[in-house]
Amino acid sequence: MQRPPLFESDGFIYWKNRFETYVKSKDLDLWHVITYCDFPPIQNNPKTKNDEILPFDKQNDDLKKKLAKNNEAKMVIYNALPRKSQVKDNKIDLLVQQYEQFTIPEEESIDNAFARFNTIITSLKALDESFSSKNYVRKSLRSLHPKWRAKVTAIEESKDLTSLSLDELIGNLKVYEVIINKDSEMVKGKREQNRSLGLKAKKESSDEDSSASDREQRICHSR
Repeated sequence: MQRPPLFESDGFIYWKNRFETYVKSKDLDLWHVITYCDFPPIQNNPKTKNDEILPFDKQNDDLKKKLAKNNEAKMVIYNALPRKSQVKDNKIDLLVQQYEQFTIPEEESIDNAFARFNTIITSLKALDESFSSKNYVRKSLRSLHPKWRAKVTAIEESKDLTSLSLDELIGNLKVYEVIINKDSEMVKGKREQNRSLGLKAKKESSDEDSSASDREQRICHSR
């Protein structure tokens, strides 16, 4: 067995026993380093009879071989960790979170909203993680702002959501978006018109009051 068993978070005890057996079968010194940390660069000085920390250029071959176990142990650990798998899982977790939290604000256009949504589901598919088409449809309907409630209800009552494609849903929503935008413009126009008429009436009333006041003043002076 050239490679150590890959780390398994959901079967840790089983993996740990296999990993320990693998390392010990290769080299007991490696297991010592993994368990108790690196060998220090210490060598006995024959003159002083004391252990001393030595720089690399003063270390003998035996010590260098022993210190090499430190890096060998690290390599065994690195080879046991499925780095690509972990990175992939982290990306999937992040994208799934974005998918679940996806919402469409009141002022966002359907085109822009579903461009964001498509980026999320495309990225999930690239990582071999995706939801069903009907899940995309239901998620999209739940993500719409409450101003779409009437349209959502109409779609749910008139369409078979299990067979409705996301593209068909988007097309349906875009048609309705044109309608509600026109209605919004009409309401806005009426408000502006009413505001203008109100200001005009207020000005005319003010002018009439001013004229009446002038007339009263002239009458008083004439007396």
